[in-house]
Amino acid sequence: MSEHHTDGPRPLVLGPEDVPRIEAVPLAERGLPANTYQLLRRSVQAAPDAPALHLLGEDGGPWREAPVWTYADLLRHVHQAANTYTAHGLRPGGVVGIMLPNSGRMFAALLGAEAVGVANPVNPALGEEHIAHILELTKAELLVADVRLREKAERIRDMVPSLREVLLVGGDFDAAAATQPDDRLVSGHEPEPGDICGYFHTGGTTGTPKVAPHTHAMQVYMAWAIGFIGVYTGDAVALAGLPLFHVNALHVTGLGAFMHGRPVVSLGPLGYRDRALTADFWHIIEHFRVTSFSAVPTVYAALPPVPDGVDLSSLRAGAVGAAPLPGRVRDKFEADAKVPMLEGYGLTEATCATSATPPFAPRAGSVGLRLAYQHVKAVTVDADGRPVADCAPGETGVLAISGPSVFPGYLGPDGPDPAGSVFDGWLLTGDLGAVDEDGYVYLQGRAKDLIIRGGHNIDPIPVEESLLAHPAVTGAAVVGRPDPHSGEVPVAYVTVARPEPATGPASELATEPVTEADLLLWGKEHAPEPAAAPKAVHIIDAIPVTAVGKPAKSLLVADSVARIVTEALTACSLDGTVEVTSADGRFTAVVSGTPGSPELAAALDRYPFDHRIASAAARDEG
Repeated sequence: MSEHHTDGPRPLVLGPEDVPRIEAVPLAERGLPANTYQLLRRSVQAAPDAPALHLLGEDGGPWREAPVWTYADLLRHVHQAANTYTAHGLRPGGVVGIMLPNSGRMFAALLGAEAVGVANPVNPALGEEHIAHILELTKAELLVADVRLREKAERIRDMVPSLREVLLVGGDFDAAAATQPDDRLVSGHEPEPGDICGYFHTGGTTGTPKVAPHTHAMQVYMAWAIGFIGVYTGDAVALAGLPLFHVNALHVTGLGAFMHGRPVVSLGPLGYRDRALTADFWHIIEHFRVTSFSAVPTVYAALPPVPDGVDLSSLRAGAVGAAPLPGRVRDKFEADAKVPMLEGYGLTEATCATSATPPFAPRAGSVGLRLAYQHVKAVTVDADGRPVADCAPGETGVLAISGPSVFPGYLGPDGPDPAGSVFDGWLLTGDLGAVDEDGYVYLQGRAKDLIIRGGHNIDPIPVEESLLAHPAVTGAAVVGRPDPHSGEVPVAYVTVARPEPATGPASELATEPVTEADLLLWGKEHAPEPAAAPKAVHIIDAIPVTAVGKPAKSLLVADSVARIVTEALTACSLDGTVEVTSADGRFTAVVSGTPGSPELAAALDRYPFDHRIASAAARDEG
C-alpha cells in the first residue's frame, strides 16, 4: 500500500525495530511523487484551501495579522514564477540563481525554478566573487534577486558569462509574473525523478564554496522520510526561521511540511535574526499552535524566557543540529518548554537528514536513528582518504552513507563528479563517528577538525564540551593553532554571557565578568586529558559560521595565524598589517607595510604555515 499523505497511513518510527519494517516495502513501491512540483500538486488536490504559509514579517504589519497563502495560492505563485522563467528563455535543465531572503516569493521562486529547470539558491550575504563563482559553476542563466540587492546583482551579472538577465523581486519580476498563467506550466514539461532540480552550496565563508547537486528523487524522498518521526502527523504546524538556501530550512520546514499537507509559519526575511519576532517567540508558538521547529544551538541559547501563562501545549519537540549543543541549553529548553530537544545529523551532500531522534526512543549521546532506506556505517580510511574496512558496531571511524539521499558528486565543469566523495555508492562524509547495532549514530567531530599535537590526535568536541560546561560560556570552538614544536596545539574561541550591570544597594555584589584567564584555568582543570587543554582562550563576540550555519573553524585558524604574526611583529619592534588566506587547508600569512626583516622571517619560519613579507618599499614601488 502506498503511504504518502493522500492515500494511506504514514510509516512512523517509534523505535529501531520500525526501520526494517518500513524497508520491507521497497521504496519504488511507495508511490512517491515523481518531482517536487508533483509533490506540491498532490497536496493542493487533497486540500486546496488548507493554509500552506503564514508569512510573518513580510508586510510590516502585526504578526498576528500576517498574510496567509493556502496551498492553492502557493501553487498559483509557483506556476507564475515558473512561467516567468520560461518566458525569459529558460528550458529544461536551465539554471536560475536565487538571491532572496525568506518570503513567500522565495518559496515560489525556488519551487518554480525546480518545476521547469534547476534552482540555485545562494546566500545573499556571501561576497560577490563567491556568488559569481557559484553561478559560473552552475552556468546560471537567470538571477532572481531582491530589489534591494539590485546593484550587487548587476555587478554579479557582469562577472558571470552565462548569466543573461537579472529579475528583481519587488520590481520587474513581480510585474512579469503577474501577467503569466497561474493554473498550469506553459512549458508542458514535467521533470523526471533523476533530473537535477537544485544546486546547493555547502558553505563558503572562506575559500571556494562547493556545490552539491540534488535530484527530484532525492528531495522527494527526503520530504517524505523526515515524516518518519511523526513531526507532520495530525494537526502539525512547522515554524521556519532558518534561511531557505540552507537544506534544513528547505526540507524540514518546507518540502517536508508540504509533502504532508501541513502549514508552515515563516518568520520572514530575517528569520531567527528578527529581534521583534523572536522577542515574541513563545507567543507565536501559542498563537499558531506550532508543533515543531528546527534551529541551531545559538538560536536556542538566545531564546527569551517563557512568559508566565503562555500555552505551549501544542509544541511536541525542538530539533537541533549543525554544532555542539551545550548541555545547559538543552536542559533549560526542555525545562521551560516541557518538550524534548531532538538531535539529528545530516549534510547537504545527503540532501538533508541522515539520522533523527525518535521522540519516544532517544538514546543518550546519539544524534538519532538512521532514516529508513538510508544506510550508515563507520569506516577506516587510508592516507588518501579512501575507505579501507568497515568498523564494528560502536567503533569510531569516518561515517559513510548510502541510499536515495546521496548526491551524485560535487559539481564540476562537466557535471557532477563523484571522485573523492562517493565510493561505490557510499558517501564519505568526513565526519568522525560510530554506529551502534541498532542504527543509532554517534557523532564525534570532523576528521579534518582533529588537532594533531606532536602525533597525538585530539578530538576538539570533548574540549568544547568542557568549556561549555562553564556557566558563563555560551559558545565554544576549539581549533589547532600552528606550533613550532608540536605542529598544532589546541586554542579555544568562546562567547560568553554578558551580565547586565547591577544597580541599587546590591550593586557591590554584582558578578564580575569572566576573563580569558579564568577560562584558561577552567579549560586546564576540565580538559579530557592534559594534552587537550587549550593553550589560549579568546573571548569573541560570536563564533563565525559558514553559510549553512556550522562553525567556520578555518576562520578561527586564520585568526590564530594572524595573532602569531602580530606577536612576532611586536617582538621585532615592527609595524605592519597582516592578512591570512587559505587554500586547500593551507594557510598563508602576508605581511605588508613593514621593511624586510631577517629577524621576522626567521621567527615565522619556525611555524608550519606559509608566509610572505611584502616590504613597504616593495609595495610603494608596485
